[in-house]
Amino acid sequence: MKILAIGKNYADHAKEMGGEAPTTPVVFGMPETALLKGNKPFYIPDFTKEVHHEIELVIRICRPGKHIPEKFAHKYYDKIGLGVDFTARDIQTELKAKGLPWEIAKGFNDSAPLSPFLPIEDFDSINDLDFSLEINGELRQKGNSRDMIFSFDQIVAHLSKYFFLQTGDIIYTGTPAGVGAVNIGDRLCGFIGDRKLLDFEVR
Repeated sequence: MKILAIGKNYADHAKEMGGEAPTTPVVFGMPETALLKGNKPFYIPDFTKEVHHEIELVIRICRPGKHIPEKFAHKYYDKIGLGVDFTARDIQTELKAKGLPWEIAKGFNDSAPLSPFLPIEDFDSINDLDFSLEINGELRQKGNSRDMIFSFDQIVAHLSKYFFLQTGDIIYTGTPAGVGAVNIGDRLCGFIGDRKLLDFEVR
């Protein structure tokens, strides 16, 4: 099972990070050990002093494929969920400044909380989905899938050029603006529309 992720997939987030919107998907991977399920608490690791939250829609691959044409990409994912891509921002910034890979800032243990998945058929259109993150009852991030620079179908088609997508692979599809630090004692709640799919504490 692979975890693939797309960076800077919302123009407002790309802007807040000090960059331009990409012209092709920004791709990175995380190990399976990054996943944190069941609304278990997230423990801030001792190697970072600045962990940022990034709420994201996550899709699940339902059939194997490679070199998938965009017009058929919708046949290769069947469920959608919600995830948080925790980022050790201080480490990422330091590594980027040196021109070095920054996987350890994204893929460390338990850095990717993941909700249960819901069938796509549960929604009128996954290309017009509101999603949000609240911290301690305060809205911190809000996005809609229609604002993605690269749609779900475009992402799947692009990734399949480089990776053999397999049943059970999951794809984090990018975060909207509003990322920021989390602190011990915070409670994070994530929603698709009015459905609460994530509810966990930071320790």
